[in-house]
Amino acid sequence: MYQFVDGREILKPLAIQDSKSQKIYAPLSISEKKDRSCGIAQTESQSSLRIVIEERVGWASCKELDTASSCSGHESPCPVPDQTTTACKHIKPYNEPEASRVLQNVHISARLMEDFLELAKDNTEKDLETCGVLGAFLEQGTFYVTTLIIPKQESTSNSCQAINEEEIFAIQNERSLFPVGWIHTHPSQSCFMSSIDLHTQYSYQVMVPEAFAIVVAPTDNSRSYGIFRVSDPSGMSVLKECEEKGSQFHSHKETVNGSPIYEHCTHVYKNSNLRFEIFDLR
Repeated sequence: MYQFVDGREILKPLAIQDSKSQKIYAPLSISEKKDRSCGIAQTESQSSLRIVIEERVGWASCKELDTASSCSGHESPCPVPDQTTTACKHIKPYNEPEASRVLQNVHISARLMEDFLELAKDNTEKDLETCGVLGAFLEQGTFYVTTLIIPKQESTSNSCQAINEEEIFAIQNERSLFPVGWIHTHPSQSCFMSSIDLHTQYSYQVMVPEAFAIVVAPTDNSRSYGIFRVSDPSGMSVLKECEEKGSQFHSHKETVNGSPIYEHCTHVYKNSNLRFEIFDLR
C-alpha cells in the first residue's frame, strides 16, 4: 500500500541546458478517464529551448536563459527527446557500492508543482493532503517525467494514502514508465519530510536510485516546495534497519556518520519546455 504522509531541509540549485526542440507524445485516455496535457506547447519552427534555471529552491529566483550551466559549473546538451524512440536501460540497484552508483539526471516540467497545487486546491482548502505519482521514461541516460497520476486516495491534514494501486500500475506498465518519484502537499505545515514520508521515499529509491519526493507547502513562507531524497548510503541504511514501518509517526536513530537522513536533490532539473500528462483517477 502506497503511503504519502507529511513529512525538512534545503534544496540545492536546479539547472537545465537548452538544445534543439523535439516533439513530446500526445495525451491518451486510460479506462475511460479523461486526462489532460499540461505544459508549454512547442511550435514546429522552434529551434531552441527557453530554459528556467532555479538558483535556489525555496528561495526561488528563476531566470530564463538561452544557455544555462549546472550547479557544478559545467555545460552539457540537454535534449527533450521523442518518447516514441525511448529504450529502457538498466538501472543500478541499491546494493551496489556507492562509488559505482552515479545518479542519472531527471527532468521535470517547470509547471509541475504549480499544476499539482491547482489540482489539490479543493483538498488544500479543507486542510487535507493530496498525493500523486510521477512516471518517467529514460532516454540516453536522462529521465524525463511525462506523467502525473493522481490516484484514488484517503487523506487527513497530515497524511495521504493511495488506494486501488492497480490503477497506478496499469498506467505505468502501459507506457513503460519508471516510478521515479511522488509528490504531495502539506496544506498547513512546513516543507519537510516526516518519518513516514521517508519510508515511502525509501521504497522508491530501492527500485530507482534516482527517485525523489516533492513536498508542496503553500503556507510555508520560507519555502513553498522542496525536492528531497534519502541520503545514500547513510539514510538508506537507517531506514532499512528501522522496524517502525507502519502508518504511525516515529523517530529515527542518527546516521553512522552524523549526516542528515535525507537531503535536497542535485540531479533534478526544471525544464520549461517539457510537457506532461495528468491522470486524475479520483
